[in-house]
Amino acid sequence: MKKILTLFFAASVAAFPQIFSFGAKAGVPATDAFNTGAPGGPAFERLSYFASTRRYTVGPTAELHLPFRLSVEFDALYKRVGFNKNQSGIDTLAQSATTANSWEFPLLAKYRLTGGPIRPYIDGGVSFDHLSGVTQFTRLTVFPSHVTTSTGTSPELMNSFREGGVIGGGLELHLGFLRLSPEIRYTRWGQDSFRDLDNGSLLRSSPNQAEFLVGITF
Repeated sequence: MKKILTLFFAASVAAFPQIFSFGAKAGVPATDAFNTGAPGGPAFERLSYFASTRRYTVGPTAELHLPFRLSVEFDALYKRVGFNKNQSGIDTLAQSATTANSWEFPLLAKYRLTGGPIRPYIDGGVSFDHLSGVTQFTRLTVFPSHVTTSTGTSPELMNSFREGGVIGGGLELHLGFLRLSPEIRYTRWGQDSFRDLDNGSLLRSSPNQAEFLVGITF
């Protein structure tokens, strides 16, 4: 009986990596998180926004392997997003920097087109984005020399949670016990996270997100 239990445990351990795989993903956004328009207002009273894109995405990944070259993937991807704002008056200049932590949670169905050590695949599903730590630092200068600073939340924040659809494709390379998976992924978001207080013509969260990701799983 003891030998049977030992063999069963060994078989379970050997089969576990074939059912589940865990690892990490990292990548580079190919698009800005914000769309910004031309400055508005007269020369003495001008408002302008500038995207401040951080060129990295990183986080853990897990995958459940199913029959017929199918699998289900779940990621938790972190990136830092932000924008800058300048607003000038006759004798004032307000300069603001807004930053936020963005956590994206894609849930994807994946299909491998072939078997073997190099497997092209396509995937698609949904993604949920949650913003935390939204902070706006403002420096107000009243000419000629009076300066004040303040820190608070961003009035441009519309939604701290949003969802979207995802499609992508890439290659899965088997290197011994490692799987290396470069991928191009596109997400279409359904809501604005940020928008300027007028009509969104100067600042708006981009609904289109493209990025290059590389996954390493065991």
